[in-house]
Amino acid sequence: MNNFRWIRGIFYSILILYAIITFLPFAWALSASFKPLEEIIAGGLNFIPHDFTFDNYRNIFIESPLFGRWFVNSVLVGVCVTGLNIIFNSMAGYALARVKFPGNSLLLGIILAVLMIPGQVTLIPGYLILKSLGWLNTYQGLIVPSAVNATFIFMMRQFFINFPKELEEAAALDGLSRWETFWQVVLPLAKPALAAQAIFIFMGSWNNFLMPLMITSDPGMFTLPLGLNTFKGQYISYWNYIMAASMVFTIPALGIYAFFNRYFISGVTFTGSKG
Repeated sequence: MNNFRWIRGIFYSILILYAIITFLPFAWALSASFKPLEEIIAGGLNFIPHDFTFDNYRNIFIESPLFGRWFVNSVLVGVCVTGLNIIFNSMAGYALARVKFPGNSLLLGIILAVLMIPGQVTLIPGYLILKSLGWLNTYQGLIVPSAVNATFIFMMRQFFINFPKELEEAAALDGLSRWETFWQVVLPLAKPALAAQAIFIFMGSWNNFLMPLMITSDPGMFTLPLGLNTFKGQYISYWNYIMAASMVFTIPALGIYAFFNRYFISGVTFTGSKG
């Protein structure tokens, strides 16, 4: 018993040390967002600003007129991509788990094959398709290519395979069609899996840099990751503005995680492998 306590104590000590090491860069970035540029480039790891100022936050919103537009673009793209993925991935996952149709196994195999292809391989073909459609520098160009995700189609399939069939049979006895059963019975009970999916998809869309970089050239269509990059010049980088903007950048992501956190662990657990 004593040996177990020692092992548990060592284990928790390692976790606490890891948490501190992970938190320190964020704490320094938060501190730097309240420092003038001269104090940042002077060096040092002081976490308490010597010359505390709110000017960095004021400047990115007032003196950088496009910052608000970049924020709105990121929120719009992130929310739309997350909503479309939740709907389409859930419908596809339910069809693969419950509906028997010709080519079901083949379609599942294709989805699994897509998971093995690096995303970088599809960047150029995707760009050429969007260019031919005239979707460069447009919201649909930023949203539609990310509206479905093979990873989460497979994840939702695994969830629905484990979903109790008795509930669907009871709904059928009450006269509900399969479509009505999905929307009125199955989907409301899939909140844990949907929450886990929403967190991952929103985080991925919110932090996406490469795809908007390829699709957009108009500064008014930039998302926040691209906008932050504009504070870096050829001869000088405004790290005070970058740190302040990055703190604003983290707020929606933290809000999404805090809102869905209670469903997150159960959602990941319920999407185990069966069948």
